[in-house]
Amino acid sequence: MKYAIIGTGWIAKAFADGVKISEGFSPFAVYSRSQEKGEDFARSVGAEKVFTNLEKMASDKEIDAVYIASPNAFHYKQSKLFLEHGKHVICEKPITVEPEEFEELFLLAKSKKLVYTEAIMMMHFPNRILLENAIKRIGKVSSARVDFSQLSSKYPALVRGENPNIFNPEMATGCLMDLGIYNVYFALYYFGKPEKITSTAHFLETGADALGTAVFHYPDKQITLTYSKVGQSRTATEIYGDEGTIAVESISKLVNITLYSNDGKGEIIAGDTEKEEVMSYEAKDFFRYIREYDLCRSEYENCADFSLQVSRIMKEIRTQNSMKYSSKK
Repeated sequence: MKYAIIGTGWIAKAFADGVKISEGFSPFAVYSRSQEKGEDFARSVGAEKVFTNLEKMASDKEIDAVYIASPNAFHYKQSKLFLEHGKHVICEKPITVEPEEFEELFLLAKSKKLVYTEAIMMMHFPNRILLENAIKRIGKVSSARVDFSQLSSKYPALVRGENPNIFNPEMATGCLMDLGIYNVYFALYYFGKPEKITSTAHFLETGADALGTAVFHYPDKQITLTYSKVGQSRTATEIYGDEGTIAVESISKLVNITLYSNDGKGEIIAGDTEKEEVMSYEAKDFFRYIREYDLCRSEYENCADFSLQVSRIMKEIRTQNSMKYSSKK
């Protein structure tokens, strides 16, 4: 099966490297606005064709599936184009800006018996279950601090007065959409839907959110989410139970997980894993959903429903903080 890649950034390269690990599928085409940049990227991943026109790419009958790694504002329109042309789609997070857009495109894919799914590492990596089992061992969980604070590689450009895509609201980006989505996935998966959400955000001069906090309120616990693109965290996410504590170094990859008993003794639940290998699992599941569509339908639809729940919570946090984006690029 042949797949195409939209985007030539580092995340697209990591996905392509992950596909090589997963085997069975080959990169066939690359889309870039620049022919030269597209050719360079195609050589790096072993793709045969380069397109600078998305309509022509979508019309290519040799392409079975597409991986979309363009700026967020383009996800809806590009996903719709390829679904309408009969291609399976895996799209980087957030899969769409608005939850209603995801619902529309999921129904479109379903009508054509196509797979349309979000590229989110933690939902496909086996460490997800290891952590789930570890949480059961720390007794009654009363609170957790779920953090993803990572100083952006584009921050120096911002300081110089430039406006990188990741800090440009016109691209439907910012800290919540880029990093905070992992916090929401993590909290929703391990603790369920909250009764109430309260949130705050701090904005840059560009209009994008630089950092934020969201508190998920439950009858028996409180989960605090923190995320930032203008500062670097050096401490792990922590989950607090009355019989122990769990530290998670990376909530996006779910690696370097340690369980501490109340006497302070640590037990390693999971070590480190290269990002390409972690991404290989989302690629494996995407292609498995395609190959075994009827057999995997329930699993695939459950994954889609979870993406929709996350999108709705993201919308609620954005609404509370007056974040408005356009996805009609």
